[in-house]
Amino acid sequence: MWKREESPRPPQPVVPPTAPPPPVVHQSTTPRVEPVQPVQQEKAIVNIGKSVIIKGELSGSEDLTIEGQVEGKIELRQNVLTIGPNAKIKAQVLARAVVVEGTVQGNIAASEKIEIRDKGSVEGDLSSPRVAIADGAHFRGSIDMQQAKSGEKHDVKPAAAAPAPAPAPAQPTAVPGPVSVAR
Repeated sequence: MWKREESPRPPQPVVPPTAPPPPVVHQSTTPRVEPVQPVQQEKAIVNIGKSVIIKGELSGSEDLTIEGQVEGKIELRQNVLTIGPNAKIKAQVLARAVVVEGTVQGNIAASEKIEIRDKGSVEGDLSSPRVAIADGAHFRGSIDMQQAKSGEKHDVKPAAAAPAPAPAPAQPTAVPGPVSVAR
């Protein structure tokens, strides 16, 4: 057999493996906008503990739970106020919604609802389109449940003692002549 001579090949240089080349970035005139994740807002609820005593005006823009004592005025027009079972309130209260589990001495006005739970006690006037008084609750005062007209915002005002309407004068009833009843 015939054998062909081959010339020795020069050794090939060993090239270490490299990372793939970076992708080519093309400049564009329109900026790239990353999708924005919606921010979830947590509804903050603030608590006033059993040992806290507040004298004066209390206002805020968060839902509030009171377990302590407040004397004066509480104003949370856009939020929910919860009067806890240990709370003792001597104040005028204005809120979007009020839940009473403790004791309140003073008028309560709410733009949505007032709820007095079974252990709750209120001595004062209530003003709200919706009022719920649980069996076993204590209430002493008057209730005004006027609805806001459609398209009109219900302005929260404290209940005021309205003068009692004067009784209508009695109208004499005229009976014409003798009355006969046919049977």
